[in-house]
Amino acid sequence: MTATASASDTTVPITDTRPARRRRLERVAARAVLAAASGLLLHAGFSPRPLWWVVPLAFAGLGLALHGRRWWGSAGYGFVFGLAFNLAHLVWIQDFLGAEFGPAPWLALSGALAVYIALACALTPLVARLPGAPVWLALVFLLQESARMRWPFNGFPWGRVGFSQPEGVYLSLASLGGTPLVGFAVLVTGFGLAQLVVRMRATGWRPGRSWVPPLVAVLLPPLAGLATWPTIGTEPENGTRTVAVVQGNAPDVGIELIGRRDTIRANHLAESAELLERIRSGELPPPDFVVWPETATDVRGDDPQLDALVDDFGVPALIGALYQPPGSELTENATLVWQPGDSPTGITDHYVKRELVPFAEYVPMRDIARWFTPFVDNTRDMRWGDEATLLDVGGTPVGSVICYEIAYDYVVRDTVEVGSQLIVTSTNNAWYGPGEMSHQQLAMSRLRAVEHGRAVVVAATSGISAIVAPDGAVTHSTSLYTDTSLVADVPLREGATLSDRLGAWTEYALVGAALAAMVAGFVLRSHTKRTATRADATEGEQHGGGDTAHG
Repeated sequence: MTATASASDTTVPITDTRPARRRRLERVAARAVLAAASGLLLHAGFSPRPLWWVVPLAFAGLGLALHGRRWWGSAGYGFVFGLAFNLAHLVWIQDFLGAEFGPAPWLALSGALAVYIALACALTPLVARLPGAPVWLALVFLLQESARMRWPFNGFPWGRVGFSQPEGVYLSLASLGGTPLVGFAVLVTGFGLAQLVVRMRATGWRPGRSWVPPLVAVLLPPLAGLATWPTIGTEPENGTRTVAVVQGNAPDVGIELIGRRDTIRANHLAESAELLERIRSGELPPPDFVVWPETATDVRGDDPQLDALVDDFGVPALIGALYQPPGSELTENATLVWQPGDSPTGITDHYVKRELVPFAEYVPMRDIARWFTPFVDNTRDMRWGDEATLLDVGGTPVGSVICYEIAYDYVVRDTVEVGSQLIVTSTNNAWYGPGEMSHQQLAMSRLRAVEHGRAVVVAATSGISAIVAPDGAVTHSTSLYTDTSLVADVPLREGATLSDRLGAWTEYALVGAALAAMVAGFVLRSHTKRTATRADATEGEQHGGGDTAHG
């Protein structure tokens, strides 16, 4: 008997979705790997490696990972990018805290910073379809830098894109718009390169008009940097000064350095004595003033030993100290102007650090902080400085910046606005081991030199101490964890760069443009959706009318 199949017996083939799902997962994994690799490449572009040119390539990789993605996908890939970068960039925190704390603080900080990048990347679909997309993508990415410079706990500016450019074609742009403009230029090049790759693929790698806008984005920023370099001045405008920097060294023991302050002071006294002998023998020229690094000693009341040392040099000294002023119960992280001779003598002026390090120089949210650190109850908050101070060091107008402050635009800018002709950055990086932290911080000083057209003297407890010319070039430097000194001539300059004149308005303009682009993207997105909805409705009406007429 022959079986007859009825219509109800017809089997509808079931589509196997597993291959499609697998392909989707493979694409997601490939983009995640690209985002992570791009984050690591970004870190590779920072000091001590002179690979500034790989940073635009890192953002090209991020741009390709984000291309065509929606909100959540963009946020996810941005988080992967940010986490890979920050884990590599901030590994020196482990050298500071050591095995006692474990990796939790390093992982938590890296994760928190990655969230900022994820939020910025989540906003990129709003502007990705606007004309000139690389510009708007760059601006939106910079939003997270502006946010994390301010919140929480006065922010954490480490790892900003501009700090990756202490040399190379983009550095000169710091004189026009500071760190924000340098970062913007690098980002435009990177996102422009990503868009160029996308359009090349879309046209089968055949040149066409669609290549022109991304090519402009790729080429214009570095060309602008090259065109700006001839305007960077380095010659003295008010003569020169011979500066001696004392690097007394400190043991590499991380957070245990808290109990070694007497050792640090003794080391700097010994190295100063050695420097004095070399000057007296004629091996080194006599300086106009001497610089000690951040917190090289404690000063509480009279200090006959420092009085005698400064008198022996016969010139003023800038002493980085934990300072307790007369009549005060609060300690300051300060730079002291110490004068030799009979009148005036001792401390004649001082600058107090304005950006204290949270959980180190002050403890926010103490009750919560106790969950993470046993040192809270033994840590007293230092006094915050409240203004820039022009230090008169033997007739030389000096602006002081202390350690962490070099990462903050306004702190360095304020020292120039009050009239400093030379910037002195004192720092104590002995806490952070022989890793990359000291190199990263020196890169910031190099950028600040160009930004403000000033020489920068870097005095570090255990290195890297350096003399930075107004064009960002390092003319003298020391090695890490060595006791040594530098003596060098530095130019005094008083002219204002365009970056000085514009001040914070460069950043404000970039933030405002980013917000405007996001509004424009939202309006365009809403208009596109309404147009599509109307088109669908019209098409439905036409089909419905046709069916009725046919019937």
